[in-house]
Amino acid sequence: MNFTGRLVLGTSVVLVLAMSILVWVAERSLKRDLYQEIARSVERQAELIRDALPSDSLQWQDGARRLGIENGIRVTIIDRDGRVRAESDVEDLALANIENHRDRPEVQAALAGQIGSAERRSATLGETFHYVAVPWGPGVVRVASNLDGLHETIRRARRAMFLASLLALAVGVVLAYAAARSVARPLLGLTAAARAIAAGNTPRFPHSGIPDIDHLVQSLRQMSHQLTDRFEALRTERAGSNALVESMVEAVVAADERGRIVTANPAARHLLGYEEDAVLPDLRGLFRAKAARDVVEAVLGGEAVSQEVEMDERSVLINGRALNGGGAVLVMHDLTALRRLEVVRRDFVANVSHELKTPLTSISGYAETLIDTPPEPATAKRFLETIQNNALRMHRLVDDLLDLSRIESGHWQPEQEAVGLSAVAAEVWAPLAGRAAKRGVRFENQVPSDLSVYADPNAMRQILTNLFDNAVRHTSAGGVTTCHGSRAEEGTTVEVRDTGSGIGSEHLPRIFERFYRAGPSRSRAEGGTGLGLAIVKHLVEAHGGRVWVESELGRGTSVFCWFPHA
Repeated sequence: MNFTGRLVLGTSVVLVLAMSILVWVAERSLKRDLYQEIARSVERQAELIRDALPSDSLQWQDGARRLGIENGIRVTIIDRDGRVRAESDVEDLALANIENHRDRPEVQAALAGQIGSAERRSATLGETFHYVAVPWGPGVVRVASNLDGLHETIRRARRAMFLASLLALAVGVVLAYAAARSVARPLLGLTAAARAIAAGNTPRFPHSGIPDIDHLVQSLRQMSHQLTDRFEALRTERAGSNALVESMVEAVVAADERGRIVTANPAARHLLGYEEDAVLPDLRGLFRAKAARDVVEAVLGGEAVSQEVEMDERSVLINGRALNGGGAVLVMHDLTALRRLEVVRRDFVANVSHELKTPLTSISGYAETLIDTPPEPATAKRFLETIQNNALRMHRLVDDLLDLSRIESGHWQPEQEAVGLSAVAAEVWAPLAGRAAKRGVRFENQVPSDLSVYADPNAMRQILTNLFDNAVRHTSAGGVTTCHGSRAEEGTTVEVRDTGSGIGSEHLPRIFERFYRAGPSRSRAEGGTGLGLAIVKHLVEAHGGRVWVESELGRGTSVFCWFPHA
């Protein structure tokens, strides 16, 4: 069925449905209103007839017949036992044959002192009546109105509405056909224009005079002009996707169904050791490691693979997927740095365990000795001092770990201000002066009095405390610890120099690692935690600075901290 036929059929269905609902609602409304009016009228007549009836029972039949004729209704008088004592439409001799009315609903309501009503077909006369019964001294007065005339009125109204609906339907179908023709013609023109656009030809757009269709024509015309722009945008988007792949940190390699490389970003070339302009072999010959070649074979076989392999001392995670049209895509992640970090983490756990185990062993051993065999007071005091020293050592270790964790997590940010370096150096050295004097170590504060560094004051104190403590710990009697400061155009450099044992060149790259010691046995004997230089490094870098060390065995060590200007 064409568009015009569909539109006419749809309109006809809507008209039929609408008119059916209209006729049904109108008929129900008319019937309801007529019934309500009759009910009210019959109720009023019943009350008037009750008041007009004679009190003498011998006159009830004549009175009922007279009142029924005068009002055009049926009047029935019923006693309290339900017997019919008078009936306007029944002869006197037939009253005895009328059945008892006590079970009638309207009679029961009237006997109960209320006004009762009901609608039904009369068994006596064979017609449909609306009954209203009202209470009366001797019994009940019931009035009935014949509803056959009402039903005939409703039927005539229904026929009139049906004929009017048929006429409206015919007019509606004619108008719908005319409207469908006026709409279908420009739509067929639009269809032809769309086909011309799809074929790449110049379309001819119709003019209908209908605003909505003209808007559609205008939209189609704009679409035709925009298709070229969209194709250009698609080409640009493809170029952007290629640029995205080229800039990815992950190595991406794509091959066609024959295994020939069609895409390899710079990260892939760098990871696999190929120059930018080098010709790449097929996917199967791209890798030298057997494990990687096995992954390639699995992917080309249609499997989805995610596997970590070792390639030229690198740990690489290869994710491979086969393409629907043939070929495969490999995405490679270099996990070498991550695995190195895992090794550092394992070493960290092992070092922390070892650092805690040593003082705990001492504390436990001396405590058991004091409990099992109480020694002399002097020996007990020495044991307790050892326990206290090891407990303090553990406390310092935990404090340093907490500080390092807080700095590394990024929760701590320096609150920088101009800090007088000479005053801070003197302040930090004061608590260490006693221990340095016992070891025979002197301190020289060579920082100019007017030199300031832009840093967090508390962080600056912690940096100098760790550097001074290390310098005193590794400097023998007669040695010197020196704090020096200098200002340049880019920033301020703080140097802490000692004349101690020095550090071998093979240890210098790792001395800022946690728990790393160039001389482990001596450092533990001196009570160091192995975290001081790690804390210094993180604090300086949190200020945007850098830290480095210069040292020579037997000649001492210099630690340099550089802070940028504000």
